[in-house]
Amino acid sequence: MKNILNRMRVLLDIKDSKAAHLMEVLKGLSYVKTKTISEEKAFLIEEVKEAVEEMKLIKAGKKKARNAEDFLNEL
Repeated sequence: MKNILNRMRVLLDIKDSKAAHLMEVLKGLSYVKTKTISEEKAFLIEEVKEAVEEMKLIKAGKKKARNAEDFLNEL
């Protein structure tokens, strides 16, 4: 767990035409590990991030929560 706490993780959104060059630069840095993720995984990460931000706004009273029954009916 210690290693995770001492690291910064960054998700980058890069045009395909520029990605290969940047990945080569990053791979050349011994202190950087790179990992490509699928489009689906990137989308899921973004959705979770937005949900967390929405929950923060609701808890801060800046946004109104939806009724659970309405939410379930929407599904």
